[in-house]
Amino acid sequence: MQQAGPAARVKSRPMTPSAQHDDGPHGDGFSWPVRVYYEDTDCYGVVYYANYFRFLERARTEWLRALGFDQVDMTAQGHGFVVRSVTGEYLKPAHFNDALEVRSTIAGVSRVAIDFAQRLYRGDTLLFDGLVRVICIDPARGRPVSIPPALRARLVPSSPPPLLPPLTN
Repeated sequence: MQQAGPAARVKSRPMTPSAQHDDGPHGDGFSWPVRVYYEDTDCYGVVYYANYFRFLERARTEWLRALGFDQVDMTAQGHGFVVRSVTGEYLKPAHFNDALEVRSTIAGVSRVAIDFAQRLYRGDTLLFDGLVRVICIDPARGRPVSIPPALRARLVPSSPPPLLPPLTN
């Protein structure tokens, strides 16, 4: 079945995750590919706004995994992460079948919180710019706890500032 509209014009490209990256405008950080599926879009073939946050979540999870921190193991050891706040700017729409890339950097780290600057790109075009603050909690008690020292040591804020200002305590 032939698709009409923007999806028909988009050429599919292979997608592979990257490890740490230090090239271009996104500085030190992590890059994760995302393919836009039909289920991610609204009736116009545009990515539904809430799905951008799903893409960002996947990238954060894969970054932790790439650093050697499995969230199931962390939970068993009394550490988990919950999103406390999100700010974001939708700059351009993403469409069905787009090959996207989430570029993530650390904007700030405290004893219990991590600020992730996360940008969604289609090629070199910036589509979404966001800042996500996560809090480390003890999942059994639902209370904030210190980020494990081994993980915190790996979370160094990047030098390029995010487009949006970091959150304040």
